[in-house]
Amino acid sequence: MKKYILILLSFSSSFIFSQKIESHRLTKKEISERELENVTDFPIYRAFEFQDKGGVYELVLSENQKTISKKDTLNTKIQAICVINDHGGFLEKWRINDLLEDNLPKETNIWFWTKYCSTKDIDGDGFIDPIIVYGTRTEDGYIRRVKVITVYKNKKYAIRAVECDLDDCRSFKKDQNWNMLPEKIKTHVDQLLAKMRKEQDVLLKNG
Repeated sequence: MKKYILILLSFSSSFIFSQKIESHRLTKKEISERELENVTDFPIYRAFEFQDKGGVYELVLSENQKTISKKDTLNTKIQAICVINDHGGFLEKWRINDLLEDNLPKETNIWFWTKYCSTKDIDGDGFIDPIIVYGTRTEDGYIRRVKVITVYKNKKYAIRAVECDLDDCRSFKKDQNWNMLPEKIKTHVDQLLAKMRKEQDVLLKNG
């Protein structure tokens, strides 16, 4: 009996540790094969597949790609949609929708900042913690708004920043539920913000 229990425990441990945490960007061919065009309203800009203890997920980043001229393609709306394959179809887990604002200075483009997006298991609990980063630009080409959205256990935790030369029109706000995130994730996002400040012309602060 003891031997049977030991074998069972060994098998259970092996199964737990065999759960893969993987993530990779999908090619255009893979996007087409998975028919991911059916889950979004706009052309797909990037798509990722990731696997964790919850299953295999597809993350689609799409932009409506409003063409202004032959050289420039600007977006007025974006969508980020995460789905899981469910009996041959897709079951949506969460989505993010956003669009240009009418406030002055006028915004003319909204886009995913994929350089700073990630699909990693940040806190080591066996589940991926996606981070979605996107921004807007004004008609003069300056960054106006920046959003950093962390998805933890299918709930969204956002940081919203408005960039401006004047102190009174600049802002930086974290959602009220921000402190509910694990410390490892909050630290990771703080380091990401520091990297963005260093690499890009953004202040990401109040006043």
